Amino acid sequence: SGAPATQMIHDLTETEMINLRRTIYLAIMSSLSFEEAAHKLLKIEIRPGEEQELCNMVIECCSQERTYKTFFGLIGERLCKVNRAWAKGFSQAFGSCYENIHRYETNHIRNIAHFSAHLLASDALKWSALGVVVLTEETTSSSSRIFLKILLQDLAESLGLKALNDRLKSTDQDISDAVKGLFPSDSAKSIRFAINYYTSIGLGAITEEMREWLKSAPNPTAAGIDSGSESDTDSGSSSS
Repeated sequence: SGAPATQMIHDLTETEMINLRRTIYLAIMSSLSFEEAAHKLLKIEIRPGEEQELCNMVIECCSQERTYKTFFGLIGERLCKVNRAWAKGFSQAFGSCYENIHRYETNHIRNIAHFSAHLLASDALKWSALGVVVLTEETTSSSSRIFLKILLQDLAESLGLKALNDRLKSTDQDISDAVKGLFPSDSAKSIRFAINYYTSIGLGAITEEMREWLKSAPNPTAAGIDSGSESDTDSGSSSS
């Protein structure tokens, strides 16, 4: 008789999860403002272990929109600033989305990138979340390069290019460790790829250190730095 009881618990948990997702969805979509949505979401009875589901659902609702709505970024920001447990959940969701970005349609990628940029620019999300990103030809796909393009361009627009550069080159140990992957240093090939990628999306200004490194490399004439757009970066020029 033990097996049926186990199955019943599993089914009940699945049913509760579906009901929770529906409740979260309705709370968001029935709200006229982000304040109302955040208020409704915070009133939902979330049991330990279910926090991640709420974060995932906010991002999922955001991704399904035809165009990005700041409404969702503001909801995420409010939740993160009310309780850092939500910030941890959104950080985990960021990592999961990035690692599975190749499974999303282009429109979903755009919306998730805009949402993530909002949380980073508003300091709702710790920049250590960027630790999942490694920018090399081998470790990125056309999908992840489109995602990074929109994310970084949004941050440059929100913060200003100088402030973005300062943040990426921060002496804060957590941030500097997290953004190492954005500035590869393991080989000249990886450095050239990163420089050409940033230049192609209009962010060549953040590549100064990498350019200096290549200038002092043993064979600077083979640097192959592109001053304009580089087709093999798949930067997604049409996805802004």
